[in-house]
Amino acid sequence: MTSRERVLAALDHRRPDRVPMDLGGNQTGIHKNAYRALIRHLKLDEEIEIMDAVQQLARPGEAVLERLRVDTRYIHASAASDFDGRIVAAERGGKRWHDLTDEFGVRWSMPDDSPLYMDITHHPLAEATIDGLADYPWPQGGDPGRFEGLRERALELREQTPYAVVSGISGVVYEICWYMRGLQQWFIDTLEHPQFCEALLDRTLSFWLDWFAAFLQEVGDVVDVIMIGDDLAGQSGPLFRPDFYRRVVKPRQKKLVQFIKQRTTAKIWYHTCGACRGYIPDLLDNGIDALNPVQISAAGMEPERLKAEFGDRLTFWGGGIDAQHVLPHADPDTVRKHVRKNLEALKPNGGYVFNNVHNIQAGVPPENVLAMYDAAYDFGRYE
Repeated sequence: MTSRERVLAALDHRRPDRVPMDLGGNQTGIHKNAYRALIRHLKLDEEIEIMDAVQQLARPGEAVLERLRVDTRYIHASAASDFDGRIVAAERGGKRWHDLTDEFGVRWSMPDDSPLYMDITHHPLAEATIDGLADYPWPQGGDPGRFEGLRERALELREQTPYAVVSGISGVVYEICWYMRGLQQWFIDTLEHPQFCEALLDRTLSFWLDWFAAFLQEVGDVVDVIMIGDDLAGQSGPLFRPDFYRRVVKPRQKKLVQFIKQRTTAKIWYHTCGACRGYIPDLLDNGIDALNPVQISAAGMEPERLKAEFGDRLTFWGGGIDAQHVLPHADPDTVRKHVRKNLEALKPNGGYVFNNVHNIQAGVPPENVLAMYDAAYDFGRYE
């Protein structure tokens, strides 16, 4: 099989020749420090390009992707044509920071003395009212500058390579709301000001509907997989009340998923970290095809249980290894054993794409990265 055939077979719950493998997305990527160690270990001479400033993810080079036998290649839309996305230096609290203000006005900052990733240091709607939302300078989802050259890049991948074409992360309807509001105030709003939450969610949904209308007009017939997502759960369970999700958030997510499905045959994978098993029926009802990152170390997320309960309806994309305890700290032989165990649970009858649980973080030894992907190749074949 070609890589694209392999990925599509898995998503259709057919058995490919082997489990397809993924690396390089916003939730399936590799931190710059881990990538630097990996290319040194492989004796590769290449410049590291940051593809996600907030998470400080490196864009994997073709030599690395081929060495790891990765079956996916990613395309990303750009920012609006008038957006200034430069990272600027700032002094606050006696420290030097590197600041990025995104299109929604959220400021992300990374300390100069610990440049691992960016965190939010300014929530532009922290004190806003419902009436004030109308006057806020919202970004335009359908700005043509976002999609300039996108079709050409996608067609080059589709026509000149054997790989599955996957989009960068998009459709972040829920999380952007608390980015703008602040997490604590947002959670208070869900209890005391639900009308504000609905008004803000309608704004973010409108942005993504406009974005996808333009995106799918450009590449809806070319892209194979579309990434959307909002984190709904933490280590032990939901991050907020499930009734609020089902009453307020879910209808808007479902509207977006159905909007996408009316315009493309591409599969949709949904990203949420944490113990999200209780939400899987809701996500399936929304219309998603795959779940990422499959955080197998969270409560109730055992691979065998997930596969038995949902494996005939849902593709699992990730879940290849315990990324909290095993991948960063174990020896390569233990990594191989852990990968083999999870593959045995998740790969039967297709419906599985291999990846780490979320991004490969800084400090993961290159030997463990190689052991993980080599084990997935060695033990991922179907008889």
